[in-house]
Amino acid sequence: MELRHIRYFLAVAEARNFTRAAFSLGIGQPPLSQQIKNLEAEVDAVLFRRTGSGAELTAAGHAFLREVRDMPNQAHLAAESARRAARGETGSIRLGYTGSAAFNPHVPTSIRAFRRRFPEVELSLQESNSNGLVEGLVDGTLDAAFLRSEAAGGEELTIYEFEREPMIAALPTTRMEHGLPISLADLRDDPFIMTPRPLGPTLYDATMTACHAAGFDPVLGQTAPQIASVIALVAAEMGVALVPASMRDVAMRGISYHDLVDHVPFASLGIAHRRGDHSPTVAAFITEVRFASSDSK
Repeated sequence: MELRHIRYFLAVAEARNFTRAAFSLGIGQPPLSQQIKNLEAEVDAVLFRRTGSGAELTAAGHAFLREVRDMPNQAHLAAESARRAARGETGSIRLGYTGSAAFNPHVPTSIRAFRRRFPEVELSLQESNSNGLVEGLVDGTLDAAFLRSEAAGGEELTIYEFEREPMIAALPTTRMEHGLPISLADLRDDPFIMTPRPLGPTLYDATMTACHAAGFDPVLGQTAPQIASVIALVAAEMGVALVPASMRDVAMRGISYHDLVDHVPFASLGIAHRRGDHSPTVAAFITEVRFASSDSK
């Protein structure tokens, strides 16, 4: 049974006349009559009683009308739903992010813009370290993730890097006056608070490389699982840290941020997804991230 047969049936049922129904449909009356006969043969019941003035529904016709009255509209809604899904306007995204990425202004800006443009897409957010996010992307428990670009190597993932931000020194306020630039070598005797390399290889490696370039091996102090914990330990005067410049917006009593005058390391940030993932919803989100990041430059 084809949808056009239903439309023809509904037109005749409304007009109660084959000629008027054919005119409203833009087809000839004989072809319409033949299509109705074909429909009656398919349902194995007479749907219309032909009269001198037109056509009346039979009992079978009334029963059929009750069941199919909304089918054209339902078909239209179904087609529109399919088109919206194909454009990425519906569905869900399981989105991961690292603790340090969450403080970068591009991340909340991108999420906010996407939610405003696609309000019916369900966003499920999960914080983890870079390695955990990569594992989630590879095994399919995450659809996309904001992470440090260096962590997303391998053939399984595609990453769009949208920023390389300089790293700055985070010091206890008792260590140095607010805002003054500092040479990295001035921190050679301070214990460095870092996330363990297996949890956050990008920032760990950037710190170690910069210290070596400044001519010293950093004193390794207390470790912390997330960037927020690193900041808290610095405020507690447990040591110093090198953090992405966007962390400057995180105000905490007892901590001050300082630009480095030399050997400045950089931390890249990107949005990653599985290579070959053809989800239009994920593609729409990646596009929004790229647009938001380019628009802010």
